[in-house]
Amino acid sequence: MANADTSCKETQIPTNLRLLLILEEVAKRGVAVKPSDLIESLGLAKPTIHRLLQTAETEGFLQRDMDGRSYGPGPRLRQLSVNTVSSEHLRTARLAILRGIADEIGETCNLAIPDREGMIYLDRVETKWPLRIQLPIGSQVPFHCTASGKMYLSTLRRNTLDGFLSARALTANTEKTITDPEALRAEIFQIAQIGYSTDDEEFMSGMAAVAVPVLDENERLVATLSVHAPTQRHDLQSLIQFQTLLQAGSKKLLGLLAS
Repeated sequence: MANADTSCKETQIPTNLRLLLILEEVAKRGVAVKPSDLIESLGLAKPTIHRLLQTAETEGFLQRDMDGRSYGPGPRLRQLSVNTVSSEHLRTARLAILRGIADEIGETCNLAIPDREGMIYLDRVETKWPLRIQLPIGSQVPFHCTASGKMYLSTLRRNTLDGFLSARALTANTEKTITDPEALRAEIFQIAQIGYSTDDEEFMSGMAAVAVPVLDENERLVATLSVHAPTQRHDLQSLIQFQTLLQAGSKKLLGLLAS
């Protein structure tokens, strides 16, 4: 009876819509998805699901997770999401929010999104000070030693975080970089409790940063909003006082995503 129900539902879904529904489901769940999950949620037959997953993987829209059975967003799907949120009308409104924060704080404000290997700077508004730290749009920075990266790590499921911390040695960018996995784990748990993250010259000597999450309607992190400055103007404690301003900016950015 279940096979008959599945077959009936499959015939109701146009052929040219099936792959799009799979991509939508993978993106919506926010975690690696098994073929059996897609069969259950979409009502497509097992051979159809496997054939479409193979096509999506071959073309780079999906890629297999570490377990070899589940699928997550591939490079082309991730780039598609970046291009979507970078559309002109959204970016204009987004930059206005970032500019308001940067002007009030007097330092560079950044919007970053997670990728497979690190955080990618999607947008930024530079400070007007001659002395500033330049990280162009499109730059990728590590997860473990940046405010934005540690904020992202704090939103991962425990087993996913365990996998990240045990995968390879943590590189020391500066003498202050946390390279001990257990020490980093403790800080990440604290970040999850307090709702903001910091970088105390861990990524770059002479630079401090504070980041907050930008969450979607399902409380999933879609981006981070951060401010960074040379320690000659702001030490870490000085920057932390701006985290409530960043939180307010995060809510405005969420409004853009929901509109």
